[in-house]
Amino acid sequence: MNFFSEPILTGATVLLTDSRFVSQPQQSIFFAIKGERHDGHAFIEELYRKGVREFVVEKKAAPADLPVRFPDGKFWMVENGIKALQNLAAAHRKKFGIPVIGITGSNGKTIVKEWLSNLLARDYAIIKSPRSYNSQIGVGLSVWQMNESHTLGIFEAGISKSGEMENLEPIISPTIGIFTNIGSAHDEGFRSRKQKVTEKLRLFKRSQTLIYCKDYEEIDEEIKLLLKAVNPGIQLIGWSNNQENPINVSYSKASHYTTLSINWNAEEYEFRIPFTDDASIENATHCVFARLLLTPEGQDSGVMADALMNLKPVAMRLELKQGINDCYLIDDTYNNDYAGLNMALNFMSQHHTKRNKVLIISDLLQSGLKETELYKSIAELVKGKGIDQLVGIGEDISRNQHFFVDGVFYPSTDAFLKQYPINQLQDSLILVKGARKFAFEKIVDRLIQKVHGTVFEINLDALTNNLNFYRSKAGSNTRIMVMVKAYAYGSGSAEVASLLEYHRVDYLGVAYPDEGVVLRQNGIKLPVMVLNSQPETFSKLKEYNLEPEIYSFSIFRRFIDFARSYPDTTFRIHIKLDTGMHRLGFEEQDIDTLIEQLKSNPSVKIASIFSHLVGADEAEHNDFSKSQIDRFQRMSDKIIQALPAGETPPLRHICNSAGIIRFPEARFDMVRLGIGLYGVEATGTEQKSLQTVGTLKTIISQIKHLKKGETIGYSRKGVLDKDSRIATIAIGYADGFDRGFSKGVGYVLVNGTRCPVIGNVCMDMTMVDVTEASCEEGDEVIIFGKDLPIHELAASIGTIPYEILTGVSERVKRVFYKE
Repeated sequence: MNFFSEPILTGATVLLTDSRFVSQPQQSIFFAIKGERHDGHAFIEELYRKGVREFVVEKKAAPADLPVRFPDGKFWMVENGIKALQNLAAAHRKKFGIPVIGITGSNGKTIVKEWLSNLLARDYAIIKSPRSYNSQIGVGLSVWQMNESHTLGIFEAGISKSGEMENLEPIISPTIGIFTNIGSAHDEGFRSRKQKVTEKLRLFKRSQTLIYCKDYEEIDEEIKLLLKAVNPGIQLIGWSNNQENPINVSYSKASHYTTLSINWNAEEYEFRIPFTDDASIENATHCVFARLLLTPEGQDSGVMADALMNLKPVAMRLELKQGINDCYLIDDTYNNDYAGLNMALNFMSQHHTKRNKVLIISDLLQSGLKETELYKSIAELVKGKGIDQLVGIGEDISRNQHFFVDGVFYPSTDAFLKQYPINQLQDSLILVKGARKFAFEKIVDRLIQKVHGTVFEINLDALTNNLNFYRSKAGSNTRIMVMVKAYAYGSGSAEVASLLEYHRVDYLGVAYPDEGVVLRQNGIKLPVMVLNSQPETFSKLKEYNLEPEIYSFSIFRRFIDFARSYPDTTFRIHIKLDTGMHRLGFEEQDIDTLIEQLKSNPSVKIASIFSHLVGADEAEHNDFSKSQIDRFQRMSDKIIQALPAGETPPLRHICNSAGIIRFPEARFDMVRLGIGLYGVEATGTEQKSLQTVGTLKTIISQIKHLKKGETIGYSRKGVLDKDSRIATIAIGYADGFDRGFSKGVGYVLVNGTRCPVIGNVCMDMTMVDVTEASCEEGDEVIIFGKDLPIHELAASIGTIPYEILTGVSERVKRVFYKE
């Protein structure tokens, strides 16, 4: 019997929680976690085939026959997979006596971690959380990377509800703590702000030192009341802007930098940082105190001063951008460590198109591993991720190029730019991953497709959140078809479809065959339903394995005539029923004839039967919607009952996004998710559960100071009633900013201020009144997004969000990103 109980004794070096990210199967142990939407036990067979042999399974979910089916497998039986991973990581942490910095707070955790890593890099071999890996699973995966060569750990911890920090504290076990600040993030998971502070402070119950800002009274009070009670010996470095405080900090802002003056331990320090915004100043101050605490005595303070002035803004997200020669570019150029490389490669794998995968990578710094061991491991990782072409830049990776099966290597970024034929990169997906000192932004600048100032940003994390929300509403037994017609509601069909396929939706829906062809040409393998097909497109349907909607006898006969030319091929079709929309579809009196024709043509199989609800989002149409559902049930039942015995019954679907919410009884076998995926909840009852997916933004091209009575734009339609500042922004009706927004009807967001449109919207430009806004030329302008909801924009011109989304022109470049 190869079932075992905890403790988990494993020689694996990779903790795997997602079957899609396996790259080193022989070194991996898979945690099969049963969640609300996914069950990791369903992927054991797939991973076993790939070479994984160690598994952690949950008692209530694991099949009893695992040892029989997988005789070479080793299975640890546990109560809870996440808790088992946490226990394993906590046991690993106990092996190391090095100082560890634990960071929590509402905001700034990742920035403080990254800046500290830069400031302390000269003195320590650092292991840190990759990106914002601070969750119940992410913390364990981060700490698991610790090894004997590291001399300092920096890990962040985020919680969203009570009780979570108790799980994370023994994993991080910080000797030094940083509490960045407290704000409204995740308030909904706690009874009060006070409770949230208390929960976060649990991270420091065994710490030796805590750095925090005393000006957050809720933090200061709870430290005095609770933390000192459980950890009376803790050293508190509570700094304040109040000059009467023993540890005080004052700031002097200039145009492009801020001077920090610090009084601490009877010493005075003065440093400059290249930021003037309050959040960056606060984050940098935390870093300064940690650096002073950990810096060996007598070190030249000039080194620290230089390091502070070299701090850069931290890229908080991975972006997928359009590049030259039909390439796509993943820009991850802030830092380069092994865990971060693995995450970036995983992001790359989510976009498994037919494009060549190219990795441009620099030396990995501060890994703590021996050089040969490090690059051998990287070579195995790259091979496992299916990279087609590797470009290595730096002396270290060049020295170890023999570990890589294929690749080209350059000693420096400049050498690469001079020698590599960049313009020969075509139709590729390129990941640029480099340590900051290599200045890979020069490479990105050469690879990126130059765009005008208007971009449509697509938040892939938000899209995933919305998909999961509707999945939870539909239920685990209901399949999901996602509509990606109209360029995925303006978001970019191929890119969105790649993510949906990665998240294992069941079907995609498009309006026309050409849209389906684009999906297939980009490597999408999911079944695709096509709503509108004509005889001249039937050959494309066959060539690209697309499934047509059949809505009338005439189109059915034409399709049957086409199908007879391919007697060895079975065609899958979708039967459209008209239950009240009166647009397309078979009516109830047509069903008997339809059944006869289906029986006469066995080469055509029904994949699904479906209909459209007329007013699923409007309560006034409830009775009509219910009558549609009843009619659909009756009509589809009749068709299914007439099918040959033993034939798999077709799927049935009638619910759109609003129907999923308002008519749970009508979810049948599958639901169709459309506008809801993109963050618009048409019923209004669940909008708070969705996240904004798309942000349309542009820039200020020019600002003019104009006098009262002057006119703006074509036909002199904008007349100033006072002296004003007028900005011209780089968007017009050719980009999708509707002309209906002219003459004060529409407005945009400039640095948090709503600014009305003045005069007529032009083809490529629009003028807005920025008199009340603090702004300058080149500043960002939000057309719609989280802080300027698209439904408000639509309502102002009497339309619906669908029209605004789908109206964003294809000339507006899309940028896809993941936090």
